Amino acid sequence: MAVILFLVAASIIALSPGPGIFYVAARTISGGRSEGLASSFGTAIGGLVHVAAGAIGVSALVMASAEAFTALKIVGAFYLIWLGIKTIRESRTGFPAGDAVVGSARAFRDGIAVEAFNPKTATFFLAFLPQFVDPTGTVWLQFLVLGLISVTLNTAVDVAVVLGASRARTFALGRPALLRRLRSGAGLVIASLGLGLLFGRRPV
Repeated sequence: MAVILFLVAASIIALSPGPGIFYVAARTISGGRSEGLASSFGTAIGGLVHVAAGAIGVSALVMASAEAFTALKIVGAFYLIWLGIKTIRESRTGFPAGDAVVGSARAFRDGIAVEAFNPKTATFFLAFLPQFVDPTGTVWLQFLVLGLISVTLNTAVDVAVVLGASRARTFALGRPALLRRLRSGAGLVIASLGLGLLFGRRPV
């Protein structure tokens, strides 16, 4: 029963629009489907970093330290803001230079960094997963497995969002002015996510 409740809850959370969905959609609008997919898998790896850290107790220590939480938040926020500004600038000068492989590799690295430096992700896992952990069992292993399932569900939804955003981008390809506006808007979304993280309050 606990497993079923977890799957239902995790699925609902994965389907709920959030920063991760908006981020991969914006990256897709900006750089295309390959970059969107690379971003999705990158954020998945970043999420697994938090899962592993939570399983061994590192995330709990970070959450308990106001200084560590603030430092992580600032790094993640400014990274997102920088990516947003970069995307806006590229939208005004045409498509980014370089081939799809280079762009996808960069998007993958960005996805890892964005998620790994997001303390709100650590907060979520530490608040959500322990509710379904049996304290009489191997706690760290249960946390790891539940985290892996949660990240997989989130990534599946992100991939679906990427495919949808890719269709919108394809529609706009024949309309350069519209595509520029979409890419500029994508940059604003990414930067706004950074501002939201920067001014977000530390959980009590």
